This record gives sequence, C-alpha cells and structure tokens, in this order.
Amino acid sequence: MLTAFARAFKTPDLRKKLLFTLGIIVIYRLGTHVPIPGVNYKNVQTCLDQANTNSGLFGLVNLFSGGALLQITIFALGILPYITSSIILQLLTVVIPRLEALKKEGQSGTAKITQYTRYLTVALAVLQGTGLVATARSGAIFQGCSVAGDIVPDQSIFTTIVMVITMTAGTATVMWLGELITDRGIGNGMSILMFVSIAAGFPGSLWAIKKGGDLAGGWIEFGTVIIVGLVMVALVVFVEQAQRRIPVQYAKRMIGRRSYGGTSTYIPLKVNQAGVIPVIFASSLLYIPALIVQFTDSQASWATWIRDNLADTSAWPHVVLYFLLIVFFAFFYVAISFNPEEVADNMKKYGGFIPGIRAGRPTAEYLSYVLNRITWPGSLYLGLIALVPTLALAGFGANSNFPFGGTSILIIVGVGLETVKQIESQLQQRNYEGFLR
Repeated sequence: MLTAFARAFKTPDLRKKLLFTLGIIVIYRLGTHVPIPGVNYKNVQTCLDQANTNSGLFGLVNLFSGGALLQITIFALGILPYITSSIILQLLTVVIPRLEALKKEGQSGTAKITQYTRYLTVALAVLQGTGLVATARSGAIFQGCSVAGDIVPDQSIFTTIVMVITMTAGTATVMWLGELITDRGIGNGMSILMFVSIAAGFPGSLWAIKKGGDLAGGWIEFGTVIIVGLVMVALVVFVEQAQRRIPVQYAKRMIGRRSYGGTSTYIPLKVNQAGVIPVIFASSLLYIPALIVQFTDSQASWATWIRDNLADTSAWPHVVLYFLLIVFFAFFYVAISFNPEEVADNMKKYGGFIPGIRAGRPTAEYLSYVLNRITWPGSLYLGLIALVPTLALAGFGANSNFPFGGTSILIIVGVGLETVKQIESQLQQRNYEGFLR
C-alpha cells in the first residue's frame, strides 16, 4: 500500500488531484474554527469544557460537523443538510413520477436532480440554522453550563438574521467545496468531507478515554479501546465487502453479420445494501421526542419518561428501540432503492437470464427472495455495530458517538474503501498495481 501511495504521488496529474483535495480539506477544517458574528467565543469554550459534547440531543449533528456545531462556527451545520436533502430526494424519486422520469433520462436528468438537491440543502440550512440560533440564545444547547445563557449576548432580530445567513452561507460553501473535490480532486467530495469531519474527533475522544482511565494512568483503557477499534474496523471491512453474486447469462444473438451476447456476468448484491442510512434514520427519529421535551421544557409524566428512557442512550428502552428501528429502516431502504422487477425487465430486454430461473416474473421473485435473505444479516450487523459503544465500551466512558462505534465507523470505513478504489482505478489505468492485491 505504501508503494501504491508513492506511485500515486509520482504521477503528475494524480498528484495534483491529491494535493488539491488536501488543500480543500485544510480550508474546510479552518472554517470549522471561525466563530459566527454575535457569539461570545469565550463563553462557548467555557461551556465546551463543562459539558459532554459527544452525547445528548446535538451529538449526532456535532459528529457530522466535526465538532463545529457546538462551537457555533460558520461551518456549524457542516455537510448534514446536504446529506438530509440527498436522502429526501432519493426517497421522493420513488414516490413522485416526475423525479423518477428525470432519473431515467441519464446525465441531464441527474443534473436536474442535483440542482434540486442544492436548493433543498439551502432551505434545510435556513431551518436548521434558525433552530440552532434559537437554541443557543435560550442556553439549551449546553445543559448544565453556568454561562450558557450568555453565549449570544445581543439577542436582537438583526443579530439573529445575520447569524442564520452566515450559517446558511457556510453550508453552501461546504457544498461547493465538496463539489470541487468531486470535479477536480479524487472524487466523492461530500463523502470525503464527511470522513474528515468524523476523523477530526478521533484524537480528542481517544485522549479523553486515556485521561479518564484508572489503570496504569489510563494507558490500559487506551490500548484496549485501540485493539477493540481495530477488530471492529476489520469486521466492518469484511462485511462491507461481502456480496452475493447472482450469475447472469446472456444469450447469443445475430444482428446482421455480427454476433452479440453469449457472455456471462453477475449481479452483485451487497450484504449491507443500505449502508449507513438506516443508522442515521433511526438516530434522527429517536431524537425527535427528546427535541420536543427540550423545547417544551415540560415536567409531565410523559416528558419524564422520555428523558429517562429515550433521551438516555444507555437506557434499555432506547437500546431496544434503536436496534429495532435500524432493522426496519434497513429493509425499508433496500425496498425503495432496489427494484427486482425493473432489474428482471432489463435483463429480459437484453436477452439475459439467471441459469435455472425463467425470465420475467420468476426472475423478479427470485431476486426479491435472495435480497430479503441477505438483508437480514446486514440489518442485524448494522444494529450490533451501532450498539457496540453502549454495550461494550460503557466501562471506558464511551457513548453512542464514540469514534470506533456506530455511525462513525461505518462512514469512515465506507468512504475509505471508496476513496482507495478511486485512486486504485486511476493507478491501474497507468499500468500500476493498486492498493488491493
């Protein structure tokens, strides 16, 4: 792998892409530390030292922003509005015939859907920025902090509007930086920025475990967590690469004097077909009751039950419901993202068939059967990975946003594998060996 990296930097055009990507990453990380106008930076740092920034209502959003959310910087919303809008457009493509027609138009239709995604990203950034500013003004963003109410000293309408506009502009800038990496860098711009945001929290979280440990000055806990993390990474890589290959045979056809078809290929069905999206859906859905309780500040019995059982990530009702929601959303997302009937029709149109299965409806039923069978282990795997910090690492002071668990490790490994494949494909075009031998 080190040799492959050296060859990548020796190739002039690939070296330019890598350096350009690194430059964009540096700009992105600088933006996560620039506070927005109207915020008392000293009070924010005081609250960050007093509060637990990895858990609670804003833990997931803070994870995706690389810690910029709770520092209330210009990139506080990070890449999350774009992720949310992309998921919404993907779901609406199945429901709205117009979007489905655009998706089938090819590159021009995809460009229009991308444009709609940008507009929706800006709209979501305005909504989320308004909510974040309102929460910061009330002091609810840092629970238990003595100076939380003084984070925004000037609570005039003008200052509030400036803060919301600044956050929205920051989100648009992050979206533009991601597209620059996609066009002029090594590709997967949005995914790489998400990777950087999550990886930025690794050193601080690991050092916090070391400082909070009791055995040998915390080094025993630190080393144990590193070993557990490496084992989890190996497990995630193994499952993410696992796939069920369904063989497809194409009949030979004569068109004029030329012979077409007669080749064999396969349909790769991944064990984890849904990726990390079920975990994001489940986390977001579980945060809604806690959000309602926090904003209403109710002391009723139902609000107390939500605080004790749903807002607390270590409570058994939260753990069980979180696991069940992940399994449900895994099946739900696979059902809307993979259409067995459409695949079967396309195979039949071009003379393809699965050996031993008749073309048409029997092929669609067979694909649906196989997909349901492999989705079960994939969904259970997602649920277990997401719950590892709660079940296995609680003794080290970890939580649901611990770097080696849940959403973070799935994104880190997934984006890392895709980036390596991108660089590998460009190396192989120049007759070099890739990373994966």
